[in-house]
Amino acid sequence: MKVKAAPGIQVPMENKPHEYITDAEAIEVPDSTYYLRIMADGDLIDASANAKTNAKKGGE
Repeated sequence: MKVKAAPGIQVPMENKPHEYITDAEAIEVPDSTYYLRIMADGDLIDASANAKTNAKKGGE
């Protein structure tokens, strides 16, 4: 899945605690429990769903 951090948040990558996911660009991560839990907390945003929503709004 493609995700990016919520604005102003840095999320540590799974198994790489000194590398972070930021709000600057979306990255591909596995569908692991770690990332799904952080998404449920609101610290990660599903960038692929966000892109589809924005594209639909622009096309209306």
